[in-house]
Amino acid sequence: MSEWAKKRFWKETTYEATDGGFKVLLDGRGLKTPAKAPLVVPTEAMAKAVVAEWDAQDEKIDPTSMPVTRSVNAAIDKVAVQHDEVADMLAEYGGSDLVCYRATTPEELIARQAAAWDPLLDWAAETFDARLKPVAGVMFAAQDADALSKLSEKTHNFDNFELAAFHDLVGISGSLIIGFAATCDLHPIETLWELSRIDEQWQEDQWGRDEDAAEEAEKKRQAFMHAYTFFKLSKD
Repeated sequence: MSEWAKKRFWKETTYEATDGGFKVLLDGRGLKTPAKAPLVVPTEAMAKAVVAEWDAQDEKIDPTSMPVTRSVNAAIDKVAVQHDEVADMLAEYGGSDLVCYRATTPEELIARQAAAWDPLLDWAAETFDARLKPVAGVMFAAQDADALSKLSEKTHNFDNFELAAFHDLVGISGSLIIGFAATCDLHPIETLWELSRIDEQWQEDQWGRDEDAAEEAEKKRQAFMHAYTFFKLSKD
């Protein structure tokens, strides 16, 4: 975004169909990414979202007000040129997934984790034929290789735009399974966010709310919500 013009230089923002999707136009000229690649998105819904962000800019361009555009740039300039590497990195979360690593004490936290996360593991086993097992404590325990392979294959099957969204769904939640649950609309996205924060909520219940931690958590929540929105835009 640092290479973009800082002041608005166009009057009209539009989009049109092109090979491979839709391109966004500023006064009839195709928009490009920071790496100078043509900005072409896969769906009309995503094109409309990018147009709305650019059209809403006043005299000065504010990159922080254009989250869809930033995600599009990431999909084109970063994910597209290293798709397999990104997919491999995300698939590795399955080997140490948040929802698999459980507390050893106290009993109430153990019960909370089980109630929140066991159904997610059951769902993944039923949906993807990939059974991951819960582990007590923080010591690494290897998961079933066949299950990890199936989850990895599904991760690699995402296109560049889907994978850009999936990257944040998994990275922010710390869970490959929660990321998949979001893409499949297993629960409302707010519910999945809360399921990713069982441990943090426990700490807050015991010791009270930390304002700095709460502020950081809200930033992550918003990013998680945006990743879900971006994934949906890539499908519509």
